[in-house]
Amino acid sequence: MLTSLFLGALVGLVLGLTGAGGGILAAPALVFGTGWPMQQAAPVALMAVAGAACLGAAHGLRRGLVRYKAAVLMALAGVPATGLGLAAAHRLPQRLLLVLFAATLLFVAARQLAGLRRGVAAAAAHEPERWRVCRLDPATGRLRWTLGTGLALAGVGALTGFLSGLLGVGGGFVVVPMLKRFTDISPHGIVATSLLVIALVGTGGVVTAFAHGARFPLAVTAAFLAVVVCGMVAGRALMPRLAPRRVHQVFAVVVALTAAGLLAKAVLGGA
Repeated sequence: MLTSLFLGALVGLVLGLTGAGGGILAAPALVFGTGWPMQQAAPVALMAVAGAACLGAAHGLRRGLVRYKAAVLMALAGVPATGLGLAAAHRLPQRLLLVLFAATLLFVAARQLAGLRRGVAAAAAHEPERWRVCRLDPATGRLRWTLGTGLALAGVGALTGFLSGLLGVGGGFVVVPMLKRFTDISPHGIVATSLLVIALVGTGGVVTAFAHGARFPLAVTAAFLAVVVCGMVAGRALMPRLAPRRVHQVFAVVVALTAAGLLAKAVLGGA
């Protein structure tokens, strides 16, 4: 259990330093720290990530950065999809889930490194204008609500919810790049909105898992949640003192190494 708590604190630290995408490491931390299968680790990881995301979302709401209508729409589409993800997770063999998670981690690491090579400004300019179906009204600063806007945001929410149920991830690695592609919301607004989506979808996913019979070991779950939240607070305090580029480079390496560990577990003993 001490190993899982140590890894949970590191997950929270990464979450605080990198924003919405750091929660993807929570489920692997439980798999390695407790020896649980993915099916058991995923709901507990989701609970921890949702709890940490609530803190970040509250901060964003106080600063007026959260696009709460967009976040609620994505959550309304995402919460039902978590049930589909949970059902799929319980039908898939453990080894396949580990491989799927490892592939997801490798995708996140590769995208992170590609974004660092291009730079933030270049990455934003790289997105074709035709993808930006969700635009802000210059006069009001609010999203223009059209059919395309609603469909795009609902699709992002549904994909986030499915992956949250399947793998126990918050889904920031889906929400953030998709909002960058489909909208012209500011980077800070995207991260803040993503955190609210993660908090809502994650909470809905935990409730769905409980309704479908999942039971969480209370002591381990509470302790893991506490250390993740504490780690996130520490990460947010450290963030202004560290170079963002270096932080994201280290994050990409950690994610890639975690993927390698999951693949090794799948090959050597994940069945």
